[in-house]
Amino acid sequence: MTLPIFSPLEARVLGVLIEKEKTVPDSYPLSTNTLTLGCNQKTARDPVMAATENEVQLAIDALKSHALIVESSGGRVMRYAHNARRVFQLPEQSVSLLAVLMLRGAQTAGELRINAERLHPFADISSVEAFLEELAEADTPWVVKLPKLPGSREHRWAHLLCGAVDEEAFKIASSAAPQSVDLGEVAALKANVARLNDEVAGLRAMVEKIQSELGM
Repeated sequence: MTLPIFSPLEARVLGVLIEKEKTVPDSYPLSTNTLTLGCNQKTARDPVMAATENEVQLAIDALKSHALIVESSGGRVMRYAHNARRVFQLPEQSVSLLAVLMLRGAQTAGELRINAERLHPFADISSVEAFLEELAEADTPWVVKLPKLPGSREHRWAHLLCGAVDEEAFKIASSAAPQSVDLGEVAALKANVARLNDEVAGLRAMVEKIQSELGM
């Protein structure tokens, strides 16, 4: 299939919907307000954004034009769900990996396995790599394996939903970032913080849903 080229915010909106379907099912589909909060999370996001509700609504409308978002009315508020698996015609494992790449930027297969745990648990890193290779070798590639950075033992992967990756810019940004001694441990801690944030977001969305249904 021919892939649309998304803006970074459109990719973030789609990634959030895929993520929250799994992590906060009781408050899914999401309102524009909850979706905006998910886009602007300070943790489990790279880069961190500061999108407004109007900007998120424009991104929603753009994704709807590709049938990637469906809307439903919940009380007085419109709610949105993704339709990525059907439109992309990809298995859940591949969609989960794409979502994590859209949310967190380029990552190694090991980081992806940890960060995708709540969306789809992979048995081992080799299974993650198998799905990544399949996505990279598609007629129209979904992801790309980036060259190893100096001092790095593993390749990182990036999605192509926002167009080709500027590898030189990626190298510069990565070299400027502080390096971790134990990336696996840091990724696990970040995943735990993200889980706690999702629980808070889920409770907030449930209160919003109840208030909407009560007409408050």
